[in-house]
Amino acid sequence: MKRVTMLTGVSSVAVLANDVDESAKWYETKLGFEVSAQGHWVTVRPKGSGIVIHLCGKCEEWESDKPGGNTGIGFSSDDQRKTYEELKARGVEFKQDLTTEWFGTYAIFKDPDGNEFWM
Repeated sequence: MKRVTMLTGVSSVAVLANDVDESAKWYETKLGFEVSAQGHWVTVRPKGSGIVIHLCGKCEEWESDKPGGNTGIGFSSDDQRKTYEELKARGVEFKQDLTTEWFGTYAIFKDPDGNEFWM
């Protein structure tokens, strides 16, 4: 039987953005992310992360898709309470304030396009 090369990780995830430049600036100033722009390929990531978010600007491939809603992407933090308070102070909008449930402590915040992220 021929061996198949295995996938070994995630390198990027796509998030739709109405204005890529505006979104990149928000991720940089509000979340402290690193920004990389090479032509139309714009990515943001937490400092030191190997996984990037590819900000996808409006194009024909979107078809009827649009930005906004739960991305399913979660970010980790070494101090959730402190991170939550700092992001709120920077003007980040939270859909769900920091709360503790049976499965753990979390909050949900939104980017300028309404894309929702967990922390």
